[in-house]
Amino acid sequence: MSDTVVRTADFKTLVKNNIRNYSMFIMLVLILIIFAPLTNGRNWSERNFTNLFFQYSYVLILAVGMVMVIIVQGIDLSVGSVCAFVGALSMFIYNTGIGMTATLILSIIMGIAVGAYQGVWIAYAKLPAFIVTLSGMLLFRGLTYLVTKVSPVIPKDNDYSLLATGVLDEVMGLEKIGPYFPMSFIVAIILLSLFFVSEFIGRNKKIANGFEVAPLALFVLKLVLISILILGLAERFARYRGLPIVAIVLGITVFVFHFIMNNTVLGRYIYAVGGNPRSAKLSGINSEWVTFIVFCFMGGLTALAAVVSTGYMNSALPQAGNLFELDAIAACYIGGVSAGGGIGSVVGVIVGGFVMSSINNGMSLMNLGTHYQYVVRALILLLAVFFDVYTRRKAGLG
Repeated sequence: MSDTVVRTADFKTLVKNNIRNYSMFIMLVLILIIFAPLTNGRNWSERNFTNLFFQYSYVLILAVGMVMVIIVQGIDLSVGSVCAFVGALSMFIYNTGIGMTATLILSIIMGIAVGAYQGVWIAYAKLPAFIVTLSGMLLFRGLTYLVTKVSPVIPKDNDYSLLATGVLDEVMGLEKIGPYFPMSFIVAIILLSLFFVSEFIGRNKKIANGFEVAPLALFVLKLVLISILILGLAERFARYRGLPIVAIVLGITVFVFHFIMNNTVLGRYIYAVGGNPRSAKLSGINSEWVTFIVFCFMGGLTALAAVVSTGYMNSALPQAGNLFELDAIAACYIGGVSAGGGIGSVVGVIVGGFVMSSINNGMSLMNLGTHYQYVVRALILLLAVFFDVYTRRKAGLG
């Protein structure tokens, strides 16, 4: 019989340690509830949930990269221009007849090359990330105008847009079973099974190593609530057209980088470099290499977002990517990333991205002009950073 003592944290401590995560989820639910009467319930419709992924998935992909950049105390102002540049080149590549898979791979390689170019200046030449990426914003916007000749680039067929607007059920030729397309529920059950196994393994490891864990009742409640959220989203998808392909792409992206940040040596180095660069350097961490790799990740994810956003528009526009950096940065700060670096999570910024997307979507459904949306997004970004600075000062961190 095992003599392992289970150390459980009390409810007050759990709330204090996870206040940002709880507040984000509460904020997201409140936004959806507030917009329900203002949009006559259209924001809760199955069609709107699917369109939300189609329209704003690029923000979530960019936010996954931006969270790592901000954690290492950097910033990337060039993502909008790089999206426009890589999106245009990807369209030219696709129109050669090379196929969508090869186009996507080559686009990501181009994005990594852009990230490496900026990463060298930031990590090894020691130039401020703000200046380097501001230069990149201007450089790649100018290059976009040059390669497109200030004219839209149109794909030769509609297969290019499948990644951004296609659904798995239609691609597989699956019919409805009753009122539902099946793939959403199948994938949701697989994801929940993997999530449950991962959570139980993680909990048992913490118990075995003597760390505090949540009481069993709260642990089970968390699993139940997350199951309701995932199955509820699957139900919305299944009622309309089926599982969006871009949702699968986003899910894989989140899983990969969540795993890197939480279960690898590189992830620990990223947090160490962002938390205290000097101490990280003295402890033997190659902080220049870590920063360089982070900007390579950002470039690759920017290229993926470029293909998705270009596919959604079904054309590469010279002016594409306008204010993409604002949306990504706002998603990060709303999602609990610290302006001082060293703090943040991939899952948190995804929730932050959904908060921003839900607000934009709600205002669009209310037929409010884009000028109102700019004002609201600016205020949200300002308040999110204020909340971070305020909480850090109260905690004596700065």
